[in-house]
Amino acid sequence: MNNYFPSNIKLLRKRRGRTQDDVAFALGMKRSTLSGYENEVAQPGMEALIAFSDYFKVSVDTLIKVDLSQLSESELSQLERGYDIFVKGSKLRVLATTVDKENEENIELVDEKAKAGYRTGFADPEFIKVLPTFQMPFLSKQKKYRTFQISGDSMHPIPDGSWVTGEFVQNWNLIRNRYAYIINTLDDGVVFKVVENLIKEEGKLRLYSLNTIYEPYDVDVKDIREVWKFVNYICNDVPDTNNENKQLADSVKALQKEVKTIKKEIKTISK
Repeated sequence: MNNYFPSNIKLLRKRRGRTQDDVAFALGMKRSTLSGYENEVAQPGMEALIAFSDYFKVSVDTLIKVDLSQLSESELSQLERGYDIFVKGSKLRVLATTVDKENEENIELVDEKAKAGYRTGFADPEFIKVLPTFQMPFLSKQKKYRTFQISGDSMHPIPDGSWVTGEFVQNWNLIRNRYAYIINTLDDGVVFKVVENLIKEEGKLRLYSLNTIYEPYDVDVKDIREVWKFVNYICNDVPDTNNENKQLADSVKALQKEVKTIKKEIKTISK
């Protein structure tokens, strides 16, 4: 994969009319360090990537993966005004993760108690590294997964207390309608919902519950921290029978019984 970070930070610096000394001073680093990044003789760490992202108001993903020199002037102007056309509505998505002894990605486990801290600690490596971890051998080693414990009945028939596993979604524009996702939100923390993607049209996601007594609601992309695509769930209980279907079946049986009774009565009268 191409890394456009060196050329991008140099381009953005020059468009602002800043010298290396100016930017280095603003970011609290040596000019030689910045020069090393721009000339590809040094690799920035996570803290440096975040610092550049905050300074230029451009997501880390865009700084690394997009060749900004190929953008039009209008696209660059939008980017510099804080409107990231590549991760629309999201400034930064840096994933803190852990690996096992074989350097394979772990699946971290976020239980009900940890969910409260996860809302703000999701990007903190110190918080993530103390979470329990496990492996699911049937999942792809090329993708990142995390498991969350859900609570409540909004996603019934998936039972309260189930463990739902999601695949990390980097490009939110690829979120698919009518698919289930685990979403870390600014206000509500971790929620598990079926999603309608309205990012391009309205800059938001519309979230639906499987339990129809709950009304759908919208969440703005600026209030979203992470998105994980649902892949499976684990629970200790057998899901409840669908009561609505059972009631319908019982009603049909009762109606059929009444029809038989009426038919017998008609035959008796006819005789």
